[in-house]
Amino acid sequence: MVNVISLGGSIVAPDGVDELFLKDFKSLIDEFLREDEKRRFIFVVGGGGPARHWQKAFRNIYPHDDSEQADWIGIMATRLNAQLIRGIFGEWCAQDVVTDPTQVGPFTGKVLVASGWKPGFSSDYDAVLLAERFQADSMINLSNIEKVYSDDPKKNPDAKPIDTISWDDFRAMVGDEWTPGKNVPFDPVASRHAARIGLKVICAAGRDLSNLRKLLKGESFTGTVIGT
Repeated sequence: MVNVISLGGSIVAPDGVDELFLKDFKSLIDEFLREDEKRRFIFVVGGGGPARHWQKAFRNIYPHDDSEQADWIGIMATRLNAQLIRGIFGEWCAQDVVTDPTQVGPFTGKVLVASGWKPGFSSDYDAVLLAERFQADSMINLSNIEKVYSDDPKKNPDAKPIDTISWDDFRAMVGDEWTPGKNVPFDPVASRHAARIGLKVICAAGRDLSNLRKLLKGESFTGTVIGT
């Protein structure tokens, strides 16, 4: 069984590295790996605080429309975070950090870690490509939100949490265009490809490890299922 998890940078490194969370996260994953010799994990890591801070500095210093450079800065932040995750799972992870999901070879260890790839989309898209490559029928998107809402709850008090939603309805909410640092529950480019290949995406709160445990065990969980 391969579990593909898009691990939001906002939970790995919201500003600095969240060491306490990562220790607890590693302990949980270690537990699943030891209990089930067939279980494997793919973690695709986002940029989080480093991406936001460095992109903001770039835009402040160079206030021109250069989305490609801003994207590259964000990608480099994902690679820093991914190298950290690869390092802490060293005993399980036999391969280097994947930076191009179209060129990944066989999965030889128990954990595979990937980062951002190139401008034009977020690391969510890389996670979708890896789920497709290793024939996963679903993936987990862990971020700093518990569920997808009908609108931004910070701006609209009438926004409602959503338990299940089709790809057509979700894509109508988030649109089709990607801009560096875009704040949506799941990348529009990744959503388009996930819909095309029939991949189910489960959005859940990354720091709620008891909920993640339920999710990985196939038990009732709190989150939003996209692609029903």
